Formats: sequence, structure tokens, C-alpha cells
Amino acid sequence: MNHLICGFVLKTSLKVKNFPEEKSNLHPRNRHRFRYNFDLLCQSTPELNAFVSLNAFNSKSIDFSDAAAVKMLNKALLKYFYGISNWDIPLNYLCPPIPGRADYIHYMADLLSSSNNGIIPKGNLINILDIGIGANCVYPIIGNKEYGWHFIGSDIDSVAIKSSINIIAANESLKDVVECRLQKDYSAIYRNVIKADECFDFSICNPPFHSSLSEAKAGNERKRKNLGILKNTKTDFNFGGQNNELCCEGGEVAFVGKMIEQSALLPSQCFWFSTLISKKDNLPKVYNLLNKVKALDVKTINMAQGQKVSRIVAWTFLNKKQQKDWREKRWSFLN
Repeated sequence: MNHLICGFVLKTSLKVKNFPEEKSNLHPRNRHRFRYNFDLLCQSTPELNAFVSLNAFNSKSIDFSDAAAVKMLNKALLKYFYGISNWDIPLNYLCPPIPGRADYIHYMADLLSSSNNGIIPKGNLINILDIGIGANCVYPIIGNKEYGWHFIGSDIDSVAIKSSINIIAANESLKDVVECRLQKDYSAIYRNVIKADECFDFSICNPPFHSSLSEAKAGNERKRKNLGILKNTKTDFNFGGQNNELCCEGGEVAFVGKMIEQSALLPSQCFWFSTLISKKDNLPKVYNLLNKVKALDVKTINMAQGQKVSRIVAWTFLNKKQQKDWREKRWSFLN
């Protein structure tokens, strides 16, 4: 198995923070490697102006503890960088950080490339499965804009599915390239979502990381302290999230374990299965589970966004001949 630094100077009685202009820890193709240009974002989305002010370091920013401000920033980013003019999510649903979601998409593109002689397969004949599309539809938005891929997104939450359907219907670029499917069986991951005659070039998942809501809140508090946010007066979670988006019984190991076990039941219908793993200590357990189901190849891809470090674990059940057949059948005409 393959297994800021900030300098401070004083200027006219104001602290000025010397941020690195480029976030080199993000993927090289990530559109968000440079600091947010709030002037351009506000020109594109004027409603963002109400949330932008000078911070303690005399730089334009938003209050990242304010869920409404974070949501408006996401709306501006999706419009400016991805051409999504109509985007909204229901109150208290997950509003994910766009740069990290983009990194997952770009690293999976690299994984496809590594399986295809260094060429990224592009276009709407490349079929991607998003397990847990949520109310925000962010992975399909980024993946289709960057690579033209077709997405099928599943979720157990009917409100989330309806929200993503509304986003698709409100944006011409997403019609016919993103489809949503409600997973009615809470114990199932792929069953009832993947049809018998369907193949996916890869699947992605942002699993619930915590085993309980109290654990999720504790993790959120640690994140706030790391960001220098001492008190939150706006909401429990600045990025929102329903209980099923944040936690499940047994935490991410239990959820990913179920995913691994069920992926082995349809080994030839997906080239690369994948999931985010938030906690490094969980990796040995995940590798052990993949050994048990006899995954033939496992990749671990490290990612970092600011102080947050996570990783993608991807696995396949296809042997070398099956991979070659897949390339020739699905990708060769794209090269």
C-alpha cells in the first residue's frame, strides 16, 4: 500500500500583518492559492460589501465567526471563480470552505491522470459520484467548471437534495451535467444510488468526522482558538452543518468502514473510490479495513489548508488488465 508565519511591523499606529501572497500548500491548479481580493469579489457580488471591513491588521476581510459572512463569501467565490450566479443554502446547512473542496477535486484529477499516462480525462463523459452532495453542490460545481465532468450526487437528507436541485436548476451551466439522488436507506452508501449499468471514474466523500455533536463542538472550538477567535456570538458553527453532516455513530472510521465494506460489493463499477480522512490516527484502521476487502491499490494524498491538515485515501479493486481495459473503453478517445 502506498501509504503564516506572520511578521509584524508598526505603521501609523496600526499593526500590519505580512501574509504570504501565495498559499503554496494548496494544489498548484487551485484558483484560491492567492489571498482573497475583496475589491474584485465585491464588484462581482455587491452584497458582500456589507460584511467586509478592515481587520486588526489593516487588511480587508470578513468576520469568519459569522456564518452569514462566510456564506456570502462562498456565494461571491462561486460566482467570481466558477460562474455560478445563483447559489444559496438553507439556514444551518454546511457551508464548506471552497479552497479545500477545490483541492480534493484537483488531486483526484491528478489521480486519474496517473492512471491515464499523465493525461487528465476531461468532459461530461467522465462520470463522478459525490457521496453526500449536501445542500451546497460545491464539489460538482468545481469539478464541472475545471474539467467538464458529469456528476451524480447522493444524500440522505431530502432538504439538502432539494437545495442542490434548486442550485442546478438556477444555473444553466449545471443543467444536464449534475444529477441528484436521494439515498433513502440510512445504512447504505452505494446501494440504491449506483444503477446496475453505471460506471464511475471515481467517487468522492466528505464523511461526518465526529462521533457526537459534543465532539463536533469541541473540535470547532479548537479550530476557533487556532484562528484566534476567542468567542463566538453568532452561531455554534461558522460553517454550519446539520447533525448528519458533522457526526455519526462511531465517527469517521465507522462511516468510512461501511463505505469500504460496501465498495467491495461493486468492485468493477468504480475505478477509484475515495474519501477524506480528517484524523491521521484513523489511517491505520482504514488501511486494515482495505486489506480485509482486498483492495488492490491504495493511495494516500496529503492536503493542507492553512492550519488544517487532512488527507484523501483512494482505493481500487481493478487489476492492471482491468485498468487497461477501462482506459481503452472510457478514456482513450478523450486523449
